[in-house]
Amino acid sequence: MSDSDADKTLELQPRFDANGLISAIIQDAADGTVLMFAHMNAEAFARTRESGRIHFFSRSRQKLWMKGESSGETFAVVDLLIDCDQDCLLIKVKPEGKGNACHTGRHSCFYRQVKTDGLEMVG
Repeated sequence: MSDSDADKTLELQPRFDANGLISAIIQDAADGTVLMFAHMNAEAFARTRESGRIHFFSRSRQKLWMKGESSGETFAVVDLLIDCDQDCLLIKVKPEGKGNACHTGRHSCFYRQVKTDGLEMVG
């Protein structure tokens, strides 16, 4: 399928990279906050679609994991979107538990702003 055909199709054909991964941006469905970014392999993508709970593939641990399996900070899938060339996911979620996406206990993993002289806390 050509790129222009891929832009128009309604057939789901996720384009996993050479490592078998697809990028996933996780966004709070209620307020639009980008909560985190991670990767999925085909199994994580399938489990997410089947269960309605976010699953990822850990590149550092080389294993599948469900968000919140140890912390209790799970995400319920509200909407799952794929970009025009089907190589990136945007998943809108309802955070459960305390509502913290980040392992630091923050709502979002994106809490530092890059400045010319370093980083500044923003959230």
